[in-house]
Amino acid sequence: MTTERIRHFLETRRPEGPCLIVDLDVVEENYNAYRKALPESRIFYAVKANPAPEVLRLLAGLGSSFDCASVPEIEMAMNAGAEPNRISFGNTIKKERDIARAFELGVRLFAVDAVEEVEKVARAAPGARVFCRILADGAGAEWPLSRKFGCEPEMAVDVLQHAHDLGLRAWGVSFHVGSQQTNPEAWDGALASAATIFGAMRKRGIELGMVNMGGGFPARYLKDVPSATQYGMAIFGALRRHFGNHIPETIIEPGRGMVGSAGTIKAEVVLVSKKAANDNVRWVYLDIGKFGGLAETMEEAIRYDIRTPRDMDAKAPCVVAGPTCDSADVLYEKTPYNLPLSLTVGDEILIEGTGAYTTTYSAIAFNGFPPLASYVI
Repeated sequence: MTTERIRHFLETRRPEGPCLIVDLDVVEENYNAYRKALPESRIFYAVKANPAPEVLRLLAGLGSSFDCASVPEIEMAMNAGAEPNRISFGNTIKKERDIARAFELGVRLFAVDAVEEVEKVARAAPGARVFCRILADGAGAEWPLSRKFGCEPEMAVDVLQHAHDLGLRAWGVSFHVGSQQTNPEAWDGALASAATIFGAMRKRGIELGMVNMGGGFPARYLKDVPSATQYGMAIFGALRRHFGNHIPETIIEPGRGMVGSAGTIKAEVVLVSKKAANDNVRWVYLDIGKFGGLAETMEEAIRYDIRTPRDMDAKAPCVVAGPTCDSADVLYEKTPYNLPLSLTVGDEILIEGTGAYTTTYSAIAFNGFPPLASYVI
C-alpha cells in the first residue's frame, strides 16, 4: 500500500518523470517484524535489493548486518556505519582480488560453493570463515534462484573439508529457498540437508557453527502473503525438528521483504491503443518498463499492484508495456492486466510494492531514458 507520507510527497513535490519513493518508516517496521519473528537470528540485509544510502544508514543504526555481493556493496555498508564483522561477502562468484580487498577492509565471512572458490579464499583471505551454499529447489517461489548458485549437499561436505584443510574456518551452510517465497514451510527441506551436513562434518572432527537461511521473505503484490510471524514460527519449528536442542547460530538475509513494501513508483500513461479496429485488448504504454527498473516482470514472474486515478470505473484486460524501442519491453501480455477502460494519456499511476529490485535493475540510458529516479523519505 502507498503510505500517506508517499502520497503527501507526490502531491507537494510533483517530481517529473517516473520515480521511486521509499518510506523509511515502513523499512523500520519490517526490520522490527523480522527481529521479533526470529529473535535468535541475526539479520543480514541483502544490499542488492535497494542500496540507497538512507536505507543502509537506517538499518545500520537499527543493528542490522549486511549481505554484500561485491566490494562496492561492502564499501556502501561500511560507509553507512556497519563494522566489518557485520558484513558477509555472500556472492559465491568472486574475483580473487575482490576477496583480497574485502579481507583488507576487515571482512572475515565468505560464501563458497566449490573447491575452486575455496582455494581463492584461502589464498586471498587466510584464516577467514567460509560457509558453503547448497542447492535448493525453490518450489513455491515466484522468482526462483535454483541452479546458478550452490552445490549438491553431498558435495558441500567435501567443499568444507577442503576449506578446513587449507587453513580456513569451515563455519557453516547456506541456502536460498527462492525470492518471493510464499510457502513458510519451504525452509524445512533445506534445514534437513543442513543438519545432515553438520552431522557429516562432526564425524570428521569439524564442528560447524552457523546456518545462513538466506532470504526469500516476500513483499505483498496482488496477493496477500504470510506474515513475518508465520515465517518465524515455521522456520523455528524446522530448526527444532532437525537440530533438536543444539540449534547453531542462524542468520537471515531479507531483501525484498525488508524494502519491497516500502516503495511506490509513480509513472505516467504515454499511450493507449489497439492493434486492430476489432481488437478487444488495449495496449497501455507507460513511461517505465523492464529497462526502467521493472525487470522482474520477466516471464511475468512479479505482478505488481497498479493503482490509477480511475479505479472506480469499469475495467477490462489490457497489455501493459514500457516505452522503449525493444519488443521485449512488455510487462504483462500472457496474462493481461485489468485496468480501467477510461484510462488515458497523461494519467499518473502508482505501481506499489516496488521498493526492492527496481533502482538496481534500471538501465543507465537505454534509448536515452535516464535511470529510475529515487527519493527516500
